[in-house]
Amino acid sequence: MFARTVGVVCAAPLLALALVGCQATSGSEGDPTDPSSANPLRSPSGYGAVFLAVGECSSRGRASFNEVLCRSESAVARVLARYDGGSAQGPACPARTDFVLHISESRPSSDENGDGSVARGYACMRNLEEPHPGDPGGGGGPRTIVGDCVYSAGEGQVRETACDGSGERLPQYRVRSAVATRAACPPDTALYVALGGTDPVGCAVRA
Repeated sequence: MFARTVGVVCAAPLLALALVGCQATSGSEGDPTDPSSANPLRSPSGYGAVFLAVGECSSRGRASFNEVLCRSESAVARVLARYDGGSAQGPACPARTDFVLHISESRPSSDENGDGSVARGYACMRNLEEPHPGDPGGGGGPRTIVGDCVYSAGEGQVRETACDGSGERLPQYRVRSAVATRAACPPDTALYVALGGTDPVGCAVRA
């Protein structure tokens, strides 16, 4: 059998993005579509060694995500990074992550490494095929990055939307650059967006 389900997994697109308090990002990411460029707490391994380890793939069901062989016809997304613990306190996902899977702690009678448990954690996922909402301007993903478009959600908050206007809301601003401080933004900056990382300020212009 190709599929294996361990623990409880749920998707969390995390599209709401506040101007302050956004998830921190890593200063050096490499190629976000290459699993070997990530820096997870768990190292890459073959199918079956660790539940949804870096480089492994999942299917997508109505209520769950199962680990499957990447060559399986049911494979829809690949793990870019895998971390233990909660995403709020843990490392940020790679920039072009399409969605995040939160994995609850489980203690099945048998599991992949024989210790009887699957640790609580989260997996940063990228779709094997388009669409890629985590790409610049794609309108989704767990992070706001340069090239993304946003609209005002009130009370100092913004939310991502597709730059091509295909989302439910039209874009109002586009993040043109990322800098260390607001003072470093160009004069025509219309909005500052919190990005996290070493260049935490996004300089956005009107779309």
